[in-house]
Formats: sequence, C-alpha cells, structure tokens
Amino acid sequence: MTNRTTPPRATIIHGYGATPDDHWFGALARRLAGDGIATDVPPLPDPEAPDPERWTEAVRAELGTPGPESAVVAHSLGGLAVLRHLGALSGSWRLGALVLVAGFVDRLPALPELDAFIGDAAGTRRVEAAAGRVADRVGRIVVLRSDADPLVPVGHTDRLAGLLGTTARIVPGAGHFLADDGVTELPAALAAVREAGLGREGVTLAG
Repeated sequence: MTNRTTPPRATIIHGYGATPDDHWFGALARRLAGDGIATDVPPLPDPEAPDPERWTEAVRAELGTPGPESAVVAHSLGGLAVLRHLGALSGSWRLGALVLVAGFVDRLPALPELDAFIGDAAGTRRVEAAAGRVADRVGRIVVLRSDADPLVPVGHTDRLAGLLGTTARIVPGAGHFLADDGVTELPAALAAVREAGLGREGVTLAG
C-alpha cells in the first residue's frame, strides 16, 4: 500500500440573486487560497430566476464525485442544490468538509418566489433522506446561521443542522450573511474548513 498526497480544493456555491463577486465569497476564496487550498466560485445559471434542474446540473458539473481532500461551502439556496447533488451520488464517495451558511430545506415565507425551486412536501422528504446519506459521508459538517435572519427563519436552519446530525453555529448580527448585512468576510466558514484538516500539506490517502 502506498500513500499519495492529494492537493486540497474548495468550492464556494452562491445563493439566490448572487454572483461569485458578491458578499463574502471572494474574500473567503482568497483566504482559502492563502492556506494552500485551490478554490473556485462558479457562477450558477440565471441566479435571479433559478431553475432547480439547471442549478443542480451546474453543481454536478462543478463538484462531480468529491474526495476527502475537497470542501464545499454553500450559501442559502446554493446549499439546497448541493444537498440534492450529493444525495444523488452513488458509490463510496467522501467529502472532507461541508459548510452550509443560512441553509434550509423548507419553503421560506419571505421568499415565496422560491417555492417552485424548494419543492413540495414530497420534495422536502427526498432532501431529508438525502441529508442523512450525506451526513454519513462527510468528514466535517458545519452549519452557520445568524441570530436574526430576515429571509431564512432560524428554525429552518436549525432543522437542517439536525438532519445532518449537528447543531447550528450562531454568528451574531450576520443577518442573511449578505454584504448589505455588513458581511463581506466570513471567518467562521474559514475556521470550519480548517477544522477539517485541509491546508498546505494536502490530504494523505492510502491506496
């Protein structure tokens, strides 16, 4: 048996109405790159009018089948697309770290225009089942929420955390983690990726 070192990589998935240049995405990508983690922030199609199939396909094209050297950080609606992709994977895949910021699986009273993307009760049950499968294959799962999110009820994010077998971490005063909320950097997400052991030395795999 030999060991090989696989360079770590991270992907940041934006949310509804956002682009890779918005909020804290670029700042986090630069900080991760400074840790030796190659980081992508791909644009998702038509973010002002997101289509669930197109978003899931874009996430699939970006993430593929991940490995333990990989981290995914996703904001809000982007987290739902990530969960759908990961939950549909087969085989013995592993992911080093999954960080979901202001995530949810239920419909949002403040954003009824996203009801079709989020889906009905049956769709929610499928995502719930997917969350259980994902939790078994991710080395480090961190869910972040603020203490007063005007768009995603904190109970929604707490429920998501429970589905993933963890407890949400609270970032006071962060709102929905938007630049308009004053959030242009997100040290809590950086810390979460670092906790997974990704960094300059890469990940040593047996094989």
